[in-house]
Amino acid sequence: MRTLYFLLFITLSILPQFSVAQTAKGFYNPDRVAEIRLNFKVDNWAEELDSLRVYGDDLLLGQAKVDGKSYKNVGVRYRGYKSFQSGSKRNALHIKLNFIDRSQNHQGYKTIKLSNALRDPSMVREVLGFEIARKYMHAPEANLVKVYVNDQYYGLFVNIESISDQFLEKHFGSSDNTFFACNHKNDESDNKKGCLKNTFANLEYQDDVSCYFSDFELKSDYGWDDLTQLTEVLSKTPEKVEEIVNVDQVLWMLAFNNVLVNLSSYSGDKSQNYYLYKDDQGHFNTIIWDLNLNFGSYKNIGGGSDLDLAGLQTLDPLLHENNSAKPLISALLSDPTNKMIYLSHVRTILNENFRKGQYLERAKELQKLAKSAFVQDKNKYYEEADFENSLVSTVGKKSKIPGLQELMEKRASFLKKHPALAILPVEVSQVTVESRNDNGNKIEDFKITARVEKFAKKVTLMYKYSGETVFRSAQMMDDGKHNDGKSGDNVFGVTVKPLNDAKDVEYYIVAENKGAITFSPSDYLFNLYKASLTDLNH
Repeated sequence: MRTLYFLLFITLSILPQFSVAQTAKGFYNPDRVAEIRLNFKVDNWAEELDSLRVYGDDLLLGQAKVDGKSYKNVGVRYRGYKSFQSGSKRNALHIKLNFIDRSQNHQGYKTIKLSNALRDPSMVREVLGFEIARKYMHAPEANLVKVYVNDQYYGLFVNIESISDQFLEKHFGSSDNTFFACNHKNDESDNKKGCLKNTFANLEYQDDVSCYFSDFELKSDYGWDDLTQLTEVLSKTPEKVEEIVNVDQVLWMLAFNNVLVNLSSYSGDKSQNYYLYKDDQGHFNTIIWDLNLNFGSYKNIGGGSDLDLAGLQTLDPLLHENNSAKPLISALLSDPTNKMIYLSHVRTILNENFRKGQYLERAKELQKLAKSAFVQDKNKYYEEADFENSLVSTVGKKSKIPGLQELMEKRASFLKKHPALAILPVEVSQVTVESRNDNGNKIEDFKITARVEKFAKKVTLMYKYSGETVFRSAQMMDDGKHNDGKSGDNVFGVTVKPLNDAKDVEYYIVAENKGAITFSPSDYLFNLYKASLTDLNH
């Protein structure tokens, strides 16, 4: 078992020195319904878009007005794989604002992707899911949007931020490294001689690189060798995975998929709907995508028939732990430290979003926001009664889409009692930094303390100074000698002396007992504790 410090240094020291906002206040603001108006010169635009979708990837030229701002010469096509239906009155849309003018954008966004929320009568699964995901990992913005075509109301859609160069730059500070979309395309290479069958995008190692072609779409100029190396490490030397994978980001994604029963994902039978991006430090990052089927709307974990409601509610939090056909799960969780961190992430997502019904209150807010636009939508897939009931109970006789409350209320209760999660975690509170007002003397270093209870055996401060990208570590002590009060009083302390005239520090705390790990703050990727010598001496 590797030390916790080693894992943290490898996987968490590469957090970007910039912070990404969790909730957009512009185009993707989830607390408003945006509006897009498309206009085409042809009246049979639906047939044109059908033809372009079936026979190629061309776009139909048109004009767009986004929240009142007009754009000329945009390109539009239908999008979606299984959700696309020829002749449908309500297909998902891909809008390329820079189709002709390469610089044209709306608030910096050059591409707009709209989901038709197929198999989501609540209309909130995707927006709510991404809202939760963005607290802990790199994930796109999303909100609701009313769409008009040639001045006729086309419908209410989910507006999802594209995983584009702009997204990569915003989250990783670069966009020209190896980049893959991971989805099975059912093309001829799937049946190629010598290739493993039904692997989808599960990252099993294969000798012939062409075996990956049907499941991974290369979106950068190069990268097949990088992908092969990743799969080979997962298969043959999993103990080295932290050298080429941002393990912590993967563990967050896997925890999210499991808690929210998001099975149209790597955790389900098709190992799909995620991206891989290799950052400037040489680590692959997973990026979650396509959440309209989360909260149990898709039900297959592989190797059998669909799960029923009870099976979804009691989905094993350690699903695929020993499944070699899911190496991103089995290889990572084979390490005891990774497993503890994964379970910590499961516990965090559960406690902060589901234990007290937080998700349901937010879902109700989103539905209230969407209701008028939903009712007016003549092309909607579901009736108003389904829209209302879908938060509480199952909708549909064939698909049987679980109600959010009936699924997650019992799931939260099940996970709380599960042996892997019932271990009492460390509790971190009262994180403070000594100021001049505390002792009257000028502050020249950072004396950081925290109350840590529930049998902590080790407490580590991870910190960096302004402008740094690599985190340093320092052990916090409860011995009465580190500005921590009395020995054994559950107050842990450490003194950090600034280097190179540094005035500001950012940090988070990692505490562990015999069976669990706790991070404080829990959303440390985006919200670190901060302290400034200038403020402390004020």
